[in-house]
Amino acid sequence: MNKLSRDDLWSLESYSDRRNEFRAEVMRHKKNRQVALGDNARLYFEDRKTIQYQIQEMLRIERVFDAAGIQEELDAYNPLIPDGPNLKATFMLEYDNPDERRQQLSQLIDIEKTVYILVDDSAPVYPIADEDLKREDGSKTSAVHFLRFELPNQVRAAIKNGSDIKIGVDHPNYTLTATAIALNVRDALAVDLQ
Repeated sequence: MNKLSRDDLWSLESYSDRRNEFRAEVMRHKKNRQVALGDNARLYFEDRKTIQYQIQEMLRIERVFDAAGIQEELDAYNPLIPDGPNLKATFMLEYDNPDERRQQLSQLIDIEKTVYILVDDSAPVYPIADEDLKREDGSKTSAVHFLRFELPNQVRAAIKNGSDIKIGVDHPNYTLTATAIALNVRDALAVDLQ
């Protein structure tokens, strides 16, 4: 997929005019790109549209309009767009209660490395996690991680041919048996691989 450039973004003024409509479009789009992993974890699969929305929102919130600032956001977020043989996702650990969240994050160190994709009889595909920066400090993990799943040729071909995608977690303190994701999500992810 093509990376975003400054030409793909709207100015702050133009985005302000389009924001409500674009936000609604992106929220509908995201419904086909997320997978609950039990009660307290979720994968949000990114693509060009979700990342464009994220960049536009960051530019709006931070009031960035200069070329250097815009390029900085593009450089930060473009690596999250799938680019051929991979799927990219934001992995979120979701605990509403702050005390429970703190306790769980201390017990879930390295959980981001234990999320896996399983297609047909292939070996599980584990992610390359948090390439941008370290997200744990030895005593706890972060609630947000960025994952890149590099998929072998036969796995990509199977997904494109309609095979189920199963996703699981095999962390000792948070185990989820690989379960098939919804067909609408599988179909959206297959598009990412083209």
